[in-house]
This record gives sequence, structure tokens and C-alpha cells, in this order.
Amino acid sequence: MALEAARTVKDVSPHDFVRAYASHLKRSGKVELPPWTDIVKTGVHKELAPYDPDWYYVRAASIARQIYLRQGLGVGAFQRIYGGRKRNGSRPPHFCKSSGSIARHILQQLQQMGIIDLDTKGGRRITSQGQRDLDQVAGRIVVAP
Repeated sequence: MALEAARTVKDVSPHDFVRAYASHLKRSGKVELPPWTDIVKTGVHKELAPYDPDWYYVRAASIARQIYLRQGLGVGAFQRIYGGRKRNGSRPPHFCKSSGSIARHILQQLQQMGIIDLDTKGGRRITSQGQRDLDQVAGRIVVAP
């Protein structure tokens, strides 16, 4: 029986990782929820606020994963990633960006925690401590046979 190599974020399912890292962020208590999380919409294209009370932690985990995979992402990139189709009534639907203030606030929170840092070329990049933190959470995820 050979020793299994250490798992990284790239080796596990994105859905499982985001769920596990969101619960890790919630348990750690380092992420401060802004007072507007229960009433804010995540974009102009949405009609209602998110149903999940932990949506902020899930979005933060997803943003941390995206930066782990692709360095140099900024607020504008996350607006495009989390954007969606805006329904215009009887007119044709079009793509619409998501909220920039939510992405900016989460990036600032992750930066205060030391997970990400400003990149010299623009955008954000993952720190060595952040990469270690994300890989530890990925290693705890059990892979089904």
C-alpha cells in the first residue's frame, strides 16, 4: 500500500471544498459579517436576497478558491464571475455584473486574515499561509471510493 500524496485544492471537488472551507471560516470567527448581509442582493440581476443565512461565508470560500487557482484577480473579475442573466421583462435578457462592494468587502476581509495579498501586477494573490490553510482544509475532505 503506497502512501497517498497530500491533497491540494485542485484535487478535490469544488463544491465539497467550498462547503468545507465556508464552515472553517465560520468556525474560526475571523470573518466579520457586515450588518447588511441579511438584506443585500448579490447583484442587480437578482430579485431577492440569498436564502442561505451563511451565503457570505460560502462566497468568501469561493473567492479564496478562485484566487488560489488564478492569481491576479480583482474586484472587476469577481463581478464578472458571479454575474448572471438579467431579466428585462418583455425585452431580451442580457448579462449583468454582480455587486462590487460585496466582492471588495470579502477581499478586504481575506487580506486582513492573511489569506491573500495585493499582487504587484494588479489584483490579489494567495499568500503562503493562505495556501497552507486552504490545502489543510482540502486534505481533510474525504474522497469517496
